[in-house]
Amino acid sequence: MRSTATAQEVQRLRAQMAQIQGRKLDAPPLPTHPALADLLPGGGLRPGSSYSIGGSMSLLFGLLAQPSQTGSWCGVVGMPGFGAEAADKAGVDLTHLVLIPEPGPRWLAVTATIADVLPVVAVRPPTRAKDADISRLAARMRERGVVLLVQGPWPQTEAMIDVTDARWSGLGDGYGVLSDRELTVTVTSRRFPVPRSSRMLLPAPDGAIAVRPQPVTPIVDLPMRAVS
Repeated sequence: MRSTATAQEVQRLRAQMAQIQGRKLDAPPLPTHPALADLLPGGGLRPGSSYSIGGSMSLLFGLLAQPSQTGSWCGVVGMPGFGAEAADKAGVDLTHLVLIPEPGPRWLAVTATIADVLPVVAVRPPTRAKDADISRLAARMRERGVVLLVQGPWPQTEAMIDVTDARWSGLGDGYGVLSDRELTVTVTSRRFPVPRSSRMLLPAPDGAIAVRPQPVTPIVDLPMRAVS
C-alpha cells in the first residue's frame, strides 16, 4: 500500500515538474535588441535561463536596455562601478532599475531574494559559489522565469556572450572626441554547432547598439569593347 502511494506521489511530482518546465520553455524570450537577438539561442533572453557575459559594461547595458524599456524590472548586484548616466544613454530605463552595489559576502542570497521579484538580474560574483547553492538558485530562476546575467564564468549557462577586437572611432592625431566603438560580439552555446559572431557598434554615436554598416562596393563602369 505504501509503495503504491509513493509511486503515485512520484508521478504527481513528475507531472508537476513537466508542467512547470513546459510553461517556462514555451514562454517567449524577453525583448532583446535585434543585433543581439540574432546571435542568441531562441532569438532573445529566455526566461528561466542564465547567461555568462564578459566584463564589458556596454554589453550589459545593451542586454538590459530592451527589457527595461518594455516594462521589465532589472536588478544589478555587486557592481559598484555601474554608471547610471552611461546606462541611461545606452537606453536602459532607470525607472525600472534596482541597484545593489555592495551586497557583501551574502551576495548569492541577495541575488536569490531579488530574483523572487525581478524578471532580470545581473550579478558580478566576488567569489565562487558552492555547486549546491548554484543549483538551488537555478531551480528558483526556472520556477520564477527569471533571466540571470552573470559577469564571469557560471555553470550550466544558456550561452556565453563576450566582445573582442574593440576599436574606437573619432580620435585623430591629438584631436577629436570618441564617438563610437566597433567590436565583435560572439555567442557560444551548446545549442549551436559553432559560435555565432557579428560586428557591431557598441556603443554607437547615440550610446546604444547599431549593426555595423556594410561597406558599399562601388560599381565601376567599364568601357565597352568595340565589336568587330
